[in-house]
Amino acid sequence: MERILAEHVPDVTVLGLDDVVAYAEPVEDAPTFAGNALLKARAGAAATGLPTVADDSGLCVDALNGMPGVLSARWSGPPKDDARNNRLLLDQLSDVPDERRGAHFRCAVAVVVPGGPEVVVEGRMDGRVVREVRGAGGFGYDVLFVADEAPGLTTAELDVAGKDAISHRGKALRELAPRLPGLLGAADPG
Repeated sequence: MERILAEHVPDVTVLGLDDVVAYAEPVEDAPTFAGNALLKARAGAAATGLPTVADDSGLCVDALNGMPGVLSARWSGPPKDDARNNRLLLDQLSDVPDERRGAHFRCAVAVVVPGGPEVVVEGRMDGRVVREVRGAGGFGYDVLFVADEAPGLTTAELDVAGKDAISHRGKALRELAPRLPGLLGAADPG
């Protein structure tokens, strides 16, 4: 988030959770990515009094009717475990032919300005799920996902700049970036 926003709105300082007083993060129980992003952004804004950007994202697999979707991080059950989630995905798709392994990553990014507006934007990265884990970068399902915009490489095999350029999160943040100065100007000074 910091890399992409700094490229488009260099005058904005991005603080992470480690930079603010700790607060209880909400349970992500909304049925949509946008709903979960708003839950997190509202909680951050309420706890810190600062304009807050939060996201929610996941992998939606065509052959699985859009699953794991909003359950992506916890699809294989608690505790969250990327390797277990990836094994479950491979097991679920084991008999699905390559031409039916279409999928996309979706990301919703929400901005909540205390005393001001709430905005949600979305980004999407289309591709397919491969049959074996490849790559060491990224996280989650990146080791199993090949984007249409980078054929032949999983998103875990892309360098950071390459992934930022095509990712669902990158697309959403680049859509949001030009709107941030106006949103921040709408913040309630009191």
